[in-house]
Amino acid sequence: MKKTLTLLLMGIMGTFGTYALAGSAREDSVARLNSSVDVINAIMATPDKGIPEEVLTNAKCILVVPNMIKGGFVFGGKHGRGVASCRTAEGWSAPAFVSVGGGSAGFQIGLEGVDLVMLVMNDKGLQQLLSSKFELTGEGSVAAGPVGRHASAGTDWKMTTEVLTYSRSKGVFAGLTLEGAVVEQDNDSTRAIYGEQMEFRNILSGKVATPKSAEPFIKAVAEAREKAHIAEVRTDTK
Repeated sequence: MKKTLTLLLMGIMGTFGTYALAGSAREDSVARLNSSVDVINAIMATPDKGIPEEVLTNAKCILVVPNMIKGGFVFGGKHGRGVASCRTAEGWSAPAFVSVGGGSAGFQIGLEGVDLVMLVMNDKGLQQLLSSKFELTGEGSVAAGPVGRHASAGTDWKMTTEVLTYSRSKGVFAGLTLEGAVVEQDNDSTRAIYGEQMEFRNILSGKVATPKSAEPFIKAVAEAREKAHIAEVRTDTK
């Protein structure tokens, strides 16, 4: 009898523990979405020192990893976690949760509170992102992004570079070297927000509805791209 009660109590405790972990994972994922909104808003608040209008306008996907270094992103060590969204025929896709690990962050190593922003610029980069796991190998596939209101005419970001990377530390944006990093789906956060495992490709292709908790993030992405597009058109007509 005593053994039966013990097993029953262990089962109850295990159930509550599972619910607690699920709740914690959801809270963490929602907090990451909200932090990513803050990063995007910061980009738009500093147009002269942020991501160029042409780059934002032409980006096919945006990936934000808030507090990357603070979260333990170190060469050969822990990883950062963030969210991504891609442009579809109907607008921007629901957010896909990602982890970014490994690789070298150049001079940024050792800094705290560094936000990572990655922009996928062409179809080749998009297909790699949709694969749910890919490595930023360099050799034209990834490069530190240009900074300022407009991208320099001498850069080849529009024609050849698949992914442009940026960092934000203490309010300052800069291009970030991130070769060798691996981007893959964050399954735990995916299940926490969507209630089940979703295919990475299906989410980013627009086949999954945006959950209510992610609506502010998608709105921020859409507004940032629209503001950049309007500003670019105004510049071209002058």
